[in-house]
Amino acid sequence: MQQQLTHKANYPTLRDKVVFISGGGTGIGERMVERFVWQGAKVAFVDIAVDAGNALVERLRQGDGTAPLFMPCDIRDIPALQACIAQTQQQFGNIAVLINNAADDTRHQAEEITVEYWDDRFAVNLRHYFFAAQAVIPQMQQLGGGSIINLGSISWRLKQSCMPAYTTAKAGIEGLTRTLAGRYGEDLIRVNSLIPGWVMTERQLARWLDANTVKEIKSQQAIKQPLLPDDIVDMALFLAADDSRMLTAQSVIVDGGWV
Repeated sequence: MQQQLTHKANYPTLRDKVVFISGGGTGIGERMVERFVWQGAKVAFVDIAVDAGNALVERLRQGDGTAPLFMPCDIRDIPALQACIAQTQQQFGNIAVLINNAADDTRHQAEEITVEYWDDRFAVNLRHYFFAAQAVIPQMQQLGGGSIINLGSISWRLKQSCMPAYTTAKAGIEGLTRTLAGRYGEDLIRVNSLIPGWVMTERQLARWLDANTVKEIKSQQAIKQPLLPDDIVDMALFLAADDSRMLTAQSVIVDGGWV
């Protein structure tokens, strides 16, 4: 297993909590799985990247054989996602932390969007957030509380025009967050949006980033440093832990001061 980050915060209230993460096989989600495991949480995750998911499980397997639970799943298939959540509950117990992370920012032009593509983008980037929350909320009610973290994007705030279905779905996440926070706050279920800036993941570096884009990002950020997956995970850990017990219905932006 990769060596833990000794300079990072430890959250005792995360130990033994059950955490469910969508899109946990690669990118930011992969780092979330790693670091929640290091906190002592019981982590389950889904992804369509089967090889990456299995490799992550083996990398994180402990000496006693314990490991995170990986379930291959296309989050557009809501019954399959609900079944994975049920399997997590059966194996680990009630889910205390839900991280809705899975998304796809493939570029597309407004002039070329069909009804079918629009619906698919919403299925990938928004719809599963609600149905995952719907499935875990009864478990959180049984626990006496929980934390739902919805991953958003600064893209729509920047008026980026290269992926309108994606940006519209991401804007909707913040509305969903506030609606659920208001409805379930009395159950001590906290719901927040975690809004990353342009994070330097392998996918972003391979597909969208070149020297000019990196230069532009640096010029826009107040802090002139690359934004890394760990910067997002640091905030996710805080939002999941009891340390943020009175923080809900918020959109927390981690972007180096771009927006």
